Amino acid sequence: MQITGIADGVLSDRQMGMMIETGQITSEWDIEEGQVQPASLDLRLGAKAYRVRASFLPGRSATVSDRLNEFTMHEMDLRAGAVLEKGCVYVVPLLEALNLPKEISGAASAKSSIGRLDLLTRVITDQGVEFDRVPAGYSGPLFVEICPRSFSVVVQTGQMLNQIIFRLGQTILTDEALEDLHRQTPIVSGNAVISEGLGFSVDLKPPQGDLVGYRAKPHTGVIDLSKLNFYEPSEFWEEIRTDEGRIILDPGAFYILVSQEAITIPPNCAAEMAPYLAMVGEFRVHYAGFFDPGFGYSSGGAGSRGVLEVRCHEAPFVLEHGQIVGRLVYEKMSEIPQQLYGIDIASNYQGQRLKLSKHFKND
Repeated sequence: MQITGIADGVLSDRQMGMMIETGQITSEWDIEEGQVQPASLDLRLGAKAYRVRASFLPGRSATVSDRLNEFTMHEMDLRAGAVLEKGCVYVVPLLEALNLPKEISGAASAKSSIGRLDLLTRVITDQGVEFDRVPAGYSGPLFVEICPRSFSVVVQTGQMLNQIIFRLGQTILTDEALEDLHRQTPIVSGNAVISEGLGFSVDLKPPQGDLVGYRAKPHTGVIDLSKLNFYEPSEFWEEIRTDEGRIILDPGAFYILVSQEAITIPPNCAAEMAPYLAMVGEFRVHYAGFFDPGFGYSSGGAGSRGVLEVRCHEAPFVLEHGQIVGRLVYEKMSEIPQQLYGIDIASNYQGQRLKLSKHFKND
């Protein structure tokens, strides 16, 4: 794809299609229909998984294969499916590879369903010094580190656990530009808390009932990622209920909660969930996900809630209703995509409230 004349921003589905046609994105298998999202490309697992002694980054002087030669304990064939055990670290070569122009960089994250299973998945590149970041002009293979934290999982070649966006030039909206966007197209219900992105808070006072979240059970069976709407939630999750507007997070536990605000991503924007401030408390909100253009946009102007994947740190922590726990960093698109999330393509989470991943039965 020629860069001349292309506006700065996150590249669209059409532009990623041009990257595929010109060999800037390659794959061992043909790119599947539906793999190209409005502003992101889903990445697929390759044929092997390597069980490694520890998580690593290769560093500027080494390739991922160099490090695998040092740290691999054993390898597994994923073509017929294999179990990745909780608490272990695996590295899997991806089917896709990149040959990026010097002006284009990439950023990866876990897909939303994967984040909701507490699967830590991070993309690694040769000579990489950061997880989930692909430097401008990178040419080479892609790998993903997988560390199941709450549940052991069955994975198989071709499954899509991660996604990547491509950036050209300056993409992030300033706070002033975000305020202007909110005036033109409201991006959040209620007051917009804008400071280095859009702040969002946790909902612990639902309009109906007292169910505010779920906590992962410690000793469960295996989840096969190919089975959708299959597992009984009660076998894997404990319901968190309160009528006090607060809960206490237990150290080491994993929670699914929901934002108080309904969020909208207009067609000319994308967004990335980011940590808010380390000083707000002894917990972190997993930022497992990009929000494609159109998220919440087709919900009659009501937007969609953001599901929060929360893990407590060293000490028990009281979480209060309305407490700001994260922020969305909005980015401009290089062009409006041909398809929008939840409008032109199917979406599991458009218009969502509190919701587990698509692997669990949804009554």
